[in-house]
Amino acid sequence: MTTALITHPASLNHVTPPGHPEQVARYGAVMRGLEPLDALDRREAPVCTRAEILRCHPEAYLARIEAAIPETGLRALDADTHVSPGSLEAAMRAVGGACVGVDAVLAGEVTNAFVAMRPPGHHAETSTAMGFCLFGTVAIAARRALDHHGLNRVAVIDFDVHHGNGTQDLLWEEERALFCSTHQMPLYPGSGAATETGAHGNVVNVPLDPMTGSAAMRRAYDDVIFPAVAAFKPDLILVSAGFDAHEADPLANLNWKTEDFAWITRRICEVAGDLCDGRVVSSLEGGYDLDALRDSAAAHAAAMIAA
Repeated sequence: MTTALITHPASLNHVTPPGHPEQVARYGAVMRGLEPLDALDRREAPVCTRAEILRCHPEAYLARIEAAIPETGLRALDADTHVSPGSLEAAMRAVGGACVGVDAVLAGEVTNAFVAMRPPGHHAETSTAMGFCLFGTVAIAARRALDHHGLNRVAVIDFDVHHGNGTQDLLWEEERALFCSTHQMPLYPGSGAATETGAHGNVVNVPLDPMTGSAAMRRAYDDVIFPAVAAFKPDLILVSAGFDAHEADPLANLNWKTEDFAWITRRICEVAGDLCDGRVVSSLEGGYDLDALRDSAAAHAAAMIAA
């Protein structure tokens, strides 16, 4: 069995303003990191159907995003979130990649999959684009696994340095999905307190103090996140793989090292091996220092290959 890499150069066509951290160059950095990994089963991320997006977002919201795409230049949806002529295709391929990753893993074609696409998705709420994100990519993939494939339970693990408020919002009422997040607090978007537990006790937030580094993160996962996932007994684990907790990242200061992303990936795959035949689908979220992003994405994918 193998690890699928699901991607598409349409990610290059989602353009943001000069100096924006979620820049086109992020895609090239990830691809450079993954290029030496010959064991990857490289696949193309398709454009998803509108029906996939509507698993989580209302029609009026999708229509609003479609109408916002400019014919030329850039348009701001908020102070942080911008769209260009290629943004809709890129975002729909990010969703499509996550969905075909789920399909391939559940069909037994591959053991696990890494969807390396931009824009990211975990800040997109039900009817609000924010935090560089248009659609809730991982939440949509969870709903596909549950509703299309008929799984009983899906767990989402989000290790981006920012809280995945969008994924939490989209899955808050979904008792078949467990959302688990570590994130720096205080930090954008300001959500993710431990008291936020979901409509069915299906949300586990572990906020981490700035500057706490590797040891605090590893305790959080071994003592809280992984026991919660084990108790939930998912049929599939989805991952929001943000690499912006890295010590070199300009947007936060949890001070993780590249090896920490290898460690957390190995541990997720070990837990998945015990619970759900190793079935893991990971989607790229943040990571804004290009060298750290390159190295961390490579470490993440290498650990998936070795699982």
